[in-house]
Parts: sequence; structure tokens; C-alpha cells
Amino acid sequence: MKTRSVLLQLLGGTQSAGRLRRWINLWPPFLGAGIRIKHIAPDMKAIDVEMKLHFWNANYVGTHFGVSLFAMTDAFYMLMLMANLGRDYIVWDKAATIRYRKPGRGTVWAEFRLFDSQIEEIREKLKTLPKYEPVFSVEVKDELGIVIAEVEKVLHVRKK
Repeated sequence: MKTRSVLLQLLGGTQSAGRLRRWINLWPPFLGAGIRIKHIAPDMKAIDVEMKLHFWNANYVGTHFGVSLFAMTDAFYMLMLMANLGRDYIVWDKAATIRYRKPGRGTVWAEFRLFDSQIEEIREKLKTLPKYEPVFSVEVKDELGIVIAEVEKVLHVRKK
């Protein structure tokens, strides 16, 4: 639970996006896989992530290891919703699927975007439902902008 309280502290305040970016970039699972957050918007509605290909995150045929591609999409929508819904809501990652489209070589990247309409839809649903499980999608692309993987994230959201 200590990690969760640190994250909640990093999600609040005017300088929180920069602190959160630095903290996550030093988080051992991301650091070890070569995953880096390039940008977090101050309002936590946009996060850009990249991963360069290194010998330690390549598979036996010299392309990005699938688990590393999956890891680079983990938890971002959860963190974005936590920051934008506030402390009156509980947000958890519930499920995820990945569909590999092409081998990933070189630097790969993903852009996470959260829109006001999505936040409002969640708030509206939770006025009448005990829980809501929105689905978010993100594409992992290569340096040419070609989709190499598609990830679908299911989140669990409820009021405290």
C-alpha cells in the first residue's frame, strides 16, 4: 500500500506530472525493460511512452519481447483516471488483451489519451450503477507509425 500512497501524492498538485514521470521512469520494471515516459500532460490526460530496442528487451529473433510491449501499456489509463476522477473513486486495472500485428524493431511508442467525455461518461454511469468497467484501447507503433500491437484495457471504477 505504500506504493499506492506515493502514487496518490504524485497525482496531486501542480508539479505532479513531472514528478510522476521521473518516478515511473526510475521504477525498476520499466527501467529494466527500457520503457520511458517521454511526456505527461499537467492535467494527466495525455501520456507518451517509448521503448528502444536493446539486447536485454529483445526476443530470440531480435525483435521487441512481447511482454515488454505489453508492460509499456500497463497502468497508464488507471493512473490517468485516478488523477482525473479524484479521491472519491476507486480505480483498478481489471483485464487486458494484446494483439501483436507486426514484429517491433527499433524504437516503439504509445500515446495514451483521456477525453473529458470519457470522464463524464464514467461519472454519469456511476450515478446509477455500483461499478463501471470502461474499456480503453491503445496502439503501439514503430518509428514509421506502423501499428505493431493493439492493447485493450478494462478498468474497474466505483465510488468509495
